[in-house]
Formats: sequence, C-alpha cells, structure tokens
Amino acid sequence: MLQVRKKVFFAIILSAALLAVILLVLALNKSGETDQTAEAPVQTTEQPDSVTPQEPKRSTEPSKQPAEAAAPSIQKDIPSLAATFKNDFAIGAALEPNQTSGLSADLMKKQVNMLVAENAMKPASIQPVEGQFKWDQADLIVAFAKANGMAVRFHTLVWHSQVPDWFFLDTQGKAMVDETDTKKREANKKLLLDRLDAHIQAIVSRYKDDIQYWDVVNEVIEPADPDGMRNSNWYKITGTDYIATAFRAAREAGGPGIKLYINDYGTDDPKKRDRLYALVKEMLDKGVPIDGVGHQTHISIYNPSVMNIIDSMKKFKELGLDNQITELDMSLYNWNDRSDLGAAVPDDILQKQAQRYKELFEALKTNAGLVSAVVFWGIADDHTWLSTFPVTRTEAPLLFDKQLQAKPAFWAIVDPSKL
Repeated sequence: MLQVRKKVFFAIILSAALLAVILLVLALNKSGETDQTAEAPVQTTEQPDSVTPQEPKRSTEPSKQPAEAAAPSIQKDIPSLAATFKNDFAIGAALEPNQTSGLSADLMKKQVNMLVAENAMKPASIQPVEGQFKWDQADLIVAFAKANGMAVRFHTLVWHSQVPDWFFLDTQGKAMVDETDTKKREANKKLLLDRLDAHIQAIVSRYKDDIQYWDVVNEVIEPADPDGMRNSNWYKITGTDYIATAFRAAREAGGPGIKLYINDYGTDDPKKRDRLYALVKEMLDKGVPIDGVGHQTHISIYNPSVMNIIDSMKKFKELGLDNQITELDMSLYNWNDRSDLGAAVPDDILQKQAQRYKELFEALKTNAGLVSAVVFWGIADDHTWLSTFPVTRTEAPLLFDKQLQAKPAFWAIVDPSKL
C-alpha cells in the first residue's frame, strides 16, 4: 500500500513540474512576440488611396499639399482693349518678329487689332545693301497680322536713323554731303532721290494689298536746327525734296487705297507743331499726297498736358487730315530726371500713371473722330525701349506689367470702377 502511495506522489510531482515548464515556455513565447511587434509593425495588405508601400499617404487637406508653380499665362477673363474701343478707334501695338509667338503674341491677339513693326521695316532692316532686300522679318509680322485679322501700320519708309550709309554715297563711294562742286551736288541729289524712289516703290508694291497705313517720313522736324527742319543727310543733300519724293513714290506704287502719314514726336509742343503744320500745308499746296499725321506721343506721367495733345491734333484735322497716335507710352519720369525708382514701382506712381491714361482716353473719346487709331509702342513692360533710354533703369510705361498682367492703367481706361 505504501509503495502505491509513493508512486502516486511522484506522478503528481512530475505532472506539476511538467505543467510549470509548459507555463514557462508559453510565457517566454508571449514575451518574444511583444518585442518583435515593437520593432516591426505588422503591415496590412490594404493600401489606403492606392498608395504603394514606398510612398507615404497624401493628405487630402489642401493646406498641406506642396505648392505648384503656375504656368505663365495671360489674363483671358479681362476685357479686350480693341473691343472696348471698337466704336472709337483702332488699338494697336508695336512688336518685334520674335513676339509673333508665345505669351506676347497671345496678349496681342486678345487685346489689339492693329500692329506696327518696331524695327523690322525700317530702311536698314529691309534694304541693308542696295538692291538686296530682306523681306523675311517684315513678312513674318504681316503674316501674323493677317492670320489674326489685324491691320498693319508700316514704320517707316524714310528716317534719318537706322538708314544704311549706301544711300548717301556717290558713284565713287564718297560721302555726298562732303561734295562742294555744284554740278556734282546736283547729280548726287538726283541719285539719292532715285534711290529713295526705288526703295519705296519696291516696298509699297510688295505690301500694298496687306498694309493700309504707312509712315512715309519720320521725324523730319527739329526746331533747333536751321529753318526748323532736321539737319539730316536727307535734308543736307535734297532740302525738302526727299519728303515730296517719298510721298509721291508711295502713292504711285500703292494707289489711292493706302493712307500716307508724316510721323513725328513732340507734336504737342506748339513750336514744333506749328513748324510741322507749315511743312504739311506747303506740301499739300504742291499736290503732295499726305493723308494724315502720326503723333508718336511718348509722354510721361507728369507732362505734357492732355489739352496740348488734343489741340495739336485738332489743328491738323482742320487741314482735312487724319490723326493717329502711333507710339504711345508713358514714362514714370520727367524728361530731365535720370533717377531710378528701383525694381518695385511705388503704388502711388502706378496710380498717377493710371489717372493720366484715363484722362487721355477720356479726351480722345470726347473728341469723337479726332483719331482713327491709338497704337502703343509695345504691349507690356517686359519689352520697352525706355528701359535703356535715356539711361538704364526700371521703367513701366505700358498697360501690362512684366508678367503681362493688367496694371491700374489698363483698368483706368477700360473700367475705372476696378481701380
């Protein structure tokens, strides 16, 4: 009996020991699983928002999304200048051939219905060597205008600047202005006028069906020079005969359907205006076919007065002539000011510019029929000759800024309530 009890006791002890071992193993396994989970979380097979395991989930909150640079563009939801003034006058802009594509082209398509070449149609650009015409750049502008239903102004058949020297060399290659022999001077004059006639005949014949408005002669008045005429090589060799020759050649080549203009700056100045008026009247009395006067209108936010601009155009209208504003821009500086406002133009200056533009366009609309076109010398502040004239500095003379966005000046003439 005692022997049986001992066997039972040892069985119980063995079972207890085995149970203790099993419990210990289970406890160790539980502890091992907890540590492993802390080091490497178990990944589910579900990927929220279809994000791959290597890519963090993108937040749906806009404020947490990285900013993306907007592609440059023009404002398509603003009024068109051309449409705004369609019952008053054409709206134009000067351009270079490279502006017939890209954002500048888009802006012009939206805003204007007339174009003028800034440089591509000047004498040195079209006929740099006698008899060798370069049409490609001018052709590009004409084609762009035609494709977009825009009129073209030709600028310019005759100018004292950007004209090649060969015009003024005699048959021996000597400067005509240095000739002192009377007979040779007369021969040189005839040669120069013949060259001018040929130059104009060739150009007008090529473009007469595509270009209606022509700056025939440009900047021929200079009150400080003898007799108030610019003392250019043209004038020194031919007197005013080159002006009459140019207009007659243009009419002969282009016929009665084209409009011929004498173009100049500073026509708001009474002294210069009156000298130009006297010249034009003299030419008209001689039967020279002048149809209109181009008033460049490079002005500033300070002067001249709008009244002077309007009064000048009224004077020429009395002669039965058309008026066009041909190179409009508005500098931020007075004429004799060489300072620089810096990269950020103060808002009060931009507002002053806006008010000046508003005053000018209100006066033009009030005097209905005074002008047939208003052409800006550029389309936006990213491209303006004033950035380097008279000194290199910040300029902002046009209606659109360097990013081609509308400035206060734009709204001042389109919708002043937006100012």
